[in-house]
Amino acid sequence: MAKARAWAGRRPELGDEPVVREAYRAGVAWLDSSAPDGLATDPRPPVLGMADGNRANYLWDEHDRRVRLIDWEDSGRNDRAFELGELCEHISRLDGALDARRLLALVDLTPAEAGRVRDFRLLIALGWFLQLGPGGPAAPHNPPGTLAVQAERVLRLLG
Repeated sequence: MAKARAWAGRRPELGDEPVVREAYRAGVAWLDSSAPDGLATDPRPPVLGMADGNRANYLWDEHDRRVRLIDWEDSGRNDRAFELGELCEHISRLDGALDARRLLALVDLTPAEAGRVRDFRLLIALGWFLQLGPGGPAAPHNPPGTLAVQAERVLRLLG
């Protein structure tokens, strides 16, 4: 939360597209509210998490019919809701290979945890959005148009 709030506070250059400006206004309003504050504490037991939802870190092992995880450099004690949100909203999701709704339907989430996953998804999507503007740290790694696509994603997650 602190990182997303800091990026938003820097007022990143986002260009002139109306959808981008609307997503910025709505995202900042959400960050300025108390809604994300509940994400700081997790009432559930911690999990071992990768803290990196990049799709390239998940390899399908056809022989054993399971997913193998690689790239554990950021791993450690984490929040299950964060891990699910990170997997669903990492910018690599633009490859279109993960159906987040289907994945989450397979996970046994309490209503409270489902709300936490939803809020983490928004926080992570917003964090990527704030990094994608011209001159942003994620801009050079993504094709043209990614900022507008991410703006639409943020607005969709905000409802």
